Amino acid sequence: MMQATPSFDADEMRATACLVLADGTIFHGIGLGGEGEAVGEVCFNTAMTGYQEILTDPSYAGQIITFTFPHIGNVGTNEEDIETVNLAASAGVRGAILRADVTHPSNYRATRHLSDWLKSRGIIALSGIDTRALTAFIRDHSMPNGVIAHHPDGTFDYEALKKQARDWPGLVGMDLVPDVTATQRYSWDESEWRWGEGYRRQDHHGRHIVAIDYGVKRNILRQLVRAGNRVSVVPATASLDDIMALKPDGVFLSNGPGDPAATGVYAVPVIKALIDRNVPIFGICLGHQMLALALGGTTVKMAQGHHGANHPVKDLTTGKVEITSMNHGFAVDSSSLPGDIEETHVSLFDGSNTGIRSKSRPVFSVQYHPEASPGPRDSHYLFDRFAALIDARRNRAA
Repeated sequence: MMQATPSFDADEMRATACLVLADGTIFHGIGLGGEGEAVGEVCFNTAMTGYQEILTDPSYAGQIITFTFPHIGNVGTNEEDIETVNLAASAGVRGAILRADVTHPSNYRATRHLSDWLKSRGIIALSGIDTRALTAFIRDHSMPNGVIAHHPDGTFDYEALKKQARDWPGLVGMDLVPDVTATQRYSWDESEWRWGEGYRRQDHHGRHIVAIDYGVKRNILRQLVRAGNRVSVVPATASLDDIMALKPDGVFLSNGPGDPAATGVYAVPVIKALIDRNVPIFGICLGHQMLALALGGTTVKMAQGHHGANHPVKDLTTGKVEITSMNHGFAVDSSSLPGDIEETHVSLFDGSNTGIRSKSRPVFSVQYHPEASPGPRDSHYLFDRFAALIDARRNRAA
C-alpha cells in the first residue's frame, strides 16, 4: 500500500477528505465542494486551462478527475463555460482532485468561487495531495476504481471505502448514456462565443442536422450552427423512424460516457440503418467509437486513456498535425477495421486510432474533440468538412 504525503503541514488527523483506491492506497487532503462519498474510475487530465468545461463534460460521467496542472480554480467559474446540456447535478463527473488550495477568483468573468460552484452541483473535490504521485500511480497501474470522500469532521471508515471501491464494477460493460442524454427532442440555434457579445443566436434554413445526444457538449452544437446548419437534437434512444421523420441532410453522433459496446446494443442498429440509407454521418468521441462498431470494427479499454487539451494528432489525409482536446478511456482497434474503412487520424503520442472514414459511404468520425472547449481551435475544420460532404451529396442529387 502506498501512502501519499499531504502537501499541507498537518497529519492525516487534520484531513477532511480522502481518496481510497480499490487496492487500499489512500490519499489524504482538504475537502471542498460537495460532501459525502462518490465512487468512480480515477483518471488524470493534463489540460492547463478549461477546468469548468472539463468538469461539466458529460463524457466524464462515472469518473474522478485528477488535474495535473496545480492551479485549478484561480479564475473562478461563470455561467457561460458549462458544457453539459442536461443540468442535472448527477449527470457528469463523480469528483475532482487538485494539487493546490483554491485561491480567490481572479478573472473579470468570474461569478462564483470554484468550491461554491462544485457544492451547488454536488461534486466532491479534495485539494492538497501530491497529484504527481497519483498520476504516476495511474500511469503504472492503469485507471483504478476509487472512492472520493469529503467529511468535514475528518472521520472516515477506510475499510468500508476500500470495499466500496473494490466492489464497483468499473466502466467496462457500463452504459452511462441514459444518465446524460436528453429526454426529448429540441432545437438548437446558439452559435460560437464572441468577445463582448457572448454566445449569439443564429438562424439557418439550409442544411438540417439531426444530432443524436449520447451526452453532447454545448460547444459541439454551437460549432454545428456556426458551420451554417439548422440543428435538431434527439435522445440516444431515438429510433430510425424518429430520425428520418425529421428529414435530416446529415446525422451527427455525439460524445458521451461509458463503454461504447454497451451503448451500442441499442445505438449501433440505428447507425447501421442510417449508413445503409447513405445518410451523411459525422461522429465525435463515443460517436466515433459507435460508428466504428456499426462499420464492423471493435473497441478496446485503454490503460490510462487520453484526457487533456494538448494531444498531437496527425491528419493522414492532409499530412497536417493538429493539437487537440481528448477525453476517452476506450479506443477503436484500428486492426479490426474492415478494408472499406480508412484510418484518417492517429495519435502522435501512442499511435492509437483517432479518426476513420468509409471509402464508399458518406460517413466519417474522430476520437478527439474538435469543438475546442476546452482546447485549441485547430480542428474546427471538421465541422466545415461535414457541411461540404453534405453539400457535395446534395449537388450530385440535384
